[in-house]
Amino acid sequence: MDEIVQQLGALLLGAIPTILLFIVLVAAYQILVQGPLNRTLAERRARTEGAVENAHKAIAQAEAKAAEYADKLRHARAEIFKMREQRAKRRNAEREAALDAARKASGAKVSAAKVEMDAEAERARQVIQGAAGELANQVVQAVLPLAAGSTR
Repeated sequence: MDEIVQQLGALLLGAIPTILLFIVLVAAYQILVQGPLNRTLAERRARTEGAVENAHKAIAQAEAKAAEYADKLRHARAEIFKMREQRAKRRNAEREAALDAARKASGAKVSAAKVEMDAEAERARQVIQGAAGELANQVVQAVLPLAAGSTR
């Protein structure tokens, strides 16, 4: 067993330079490779996250602008609708005014024609009444000579 311990001691003594070289190599790796690599990866991650955040901000701004444009479009359409309604109301009012004027004019013409017809009817009545008296006289004169001739 002493021999095994001696062999083990010799083996460990021979492994010391390898262990030291391994420790130096690990330290050099940490300093020369892993440190800059970690810094580069962290910078890349930060840039990527920044780009993602910027993309999200750009998307939010685009959505806000789209909503603003949609709102402006909605307001413009509402304004156009109001203008159309006002034009239609104005046209209807003008049409109603023209119809009222036409109704009044036709009513005035009808009234004037009625007055004229009444006056004409009254003149005709007067002519008939005047002629009726004259006709009555003619009938009486025509009948009286016949009646005077039959009583004689």
